[in-house]
Amino acid sequence: MSRRLPPLNSLKAFEAAARHLSFTKAADELFVTQAAVSHQIKALEEFLSMKLFLRKNRSLLLTEEGQSYFLDLKDIFHAIQDATERLLAKGAKGAITVALPPSLAIQWLVPRISDFTRLNPEIDVRIKAVDFDEGFLADDIDVAIYYGRGKWAGLHADKLHADYLTPVCAPSLFQGNKPLEVLEDLQHHQLLHDASREAWKNWVRHFNVPGINVEQGPIFSHSMLVLQAAALGQGIALGHSVLVRPELAAGRLICPFEEKLVSKSAYYLVCHQSLAELGKISIFREWLLTQVEREQEGDDVI
Repeated sequence: MSRRLPPLNSLKAFEAAARHLSFTKAADELFVTQAAVSHQIKALEEFLSMKLFLRKNRSLLLTEEGQSYFLDLKDIFHAIQDATERLLAKGAKGAITVALPPSLAIQWLVPRISDFTRLNPEIDVRIKAVDFDEGFLADDIDVAIYYGRGKWAGLHADKLHADYLTPVCAPSLFQGNKPLEVLEDLQHHQLLHDASREAWKNWVRHFNVPGINVEQGPIFSHSMLVLQAAALGQGIALGHSVLVRPELAAGRLICPFEEKLVSKSAYYLVCHQSLAELGKISIFREWLLTQVEREQEGDDVI
């Protein structure tokens, strides 16, 4: 014989309303309207064929039946919460898949991931290099690092690094026979472009540098490629601050000028809104944000 259960949404509304003795506070907690809570309570009362609440002098009271029902349901809801927390604790183990741009993976995450593994040996990290984000997470991705303004529908976003662009080149080019003393000297060198020519166009326009032909120079599909070309002395690249930092620290590249253009976009760690505080995703978020905080405290390279 099948069991006939009351509507679960009605039970949630009743439990919240009984706990607060307020339809308004229950609605706020459940992110619905007061009318929606009232409708759910009415549906439950009709299902049970009895009144659960009394309304007196603008106050809300439980009937004797309502009080008895609430006490029983309260224990059941606590049991569900405890079962959920036990399940989520198990979610702190296993594999976590992280998607991010290839250049950021190579230059920033991969050199640090051994620290996460050392601290969390029960979690296996799977790194997936992706060229573009589409504003949502695929089913096989737990967390991702996106480059943008920090607004993606349904996703929780933690800002990691602000980004700014500055010209970089090989020491050999800087010490060559074409000096780089003022911004106008850029016209004597080949410009290297990352994905498109827009970055150099914006940079030259922002600093009002005359005589620069931004329509010349090769275009590379990934930031690491343009940085490698610059390190080989093939021209001057615009380095994204996070990506170029290891090259500057190693001396493979230098900044010939102090001018930096702050980008309106930044790097963000994103995950599904409902999973941000759960299990292995929460552990990875906390670790990554700690890495960024430590780096920013000791950032004196660029």
